[in-house]
Amino acid sequence: MPLHSVEGLLDATTDTEVRREWAALAEAGLPSQAKHQGATNAPHVTLALGGAIPDYVEARIARTLETMRPVPVRLGSLLVAGSRRYVLARLVVPTAELLRLQQSVAAAMVGAPDIPDQVRPGRWTPHVTIARGLGSRQVGEALAVLGRARPLDGTIESVRRWDPNAGRTSQVGGLPTMGA
Repeated sequence: MPLHSVEGLLDATTDTEVRREWAALAEAGLPSQAKHQGATNAPHVTLALGGAIPDYVEARIARTLETMRPVPVRLGSLLVAGSRRYVLARLVVPTAELLRLQQSVAAAMVGAPDIPDQVRPGRWTPHVTIARGLGSRQVGEALAVLGRARPLDGTIESVRRWDPNAGRTSQVGGLPTMGA
């Protein structure tokens, strides 16, 4: 069963830089998020997951975000996860502000079904996915293509909900942009 998600979207400059990394892998013939051609595909930090996000839970999330402001983030080193097929991601350095945002969203998710342990506060590893489905040899190739990933400083400027059943995203609540 595909999971519904609540995702923090990055500012335009950071989004562009992540997409540049996606493109570099795709140009090298490696798995990359650039190959995911869906209109909803965007660099993001997953804040919460669940088997569903009922309307009352989404309303709670929106209320939680009303008082929040854009959250500074630093995309750090490359991270490899998996066992047979690997995921390559940029680690997002946890800060007090980012952890507060994730904990607030997690608290608002109470009542949603099938919340996986990896998104519960204290177990969550913030990251931005660069590629999925890498074989063991491709991991080395991808690391060589991307070289030494320099830190990227940016912000989470908005939060959206991904509904895999409808195949769509929708804006959730606050987090006004920096210029607003």
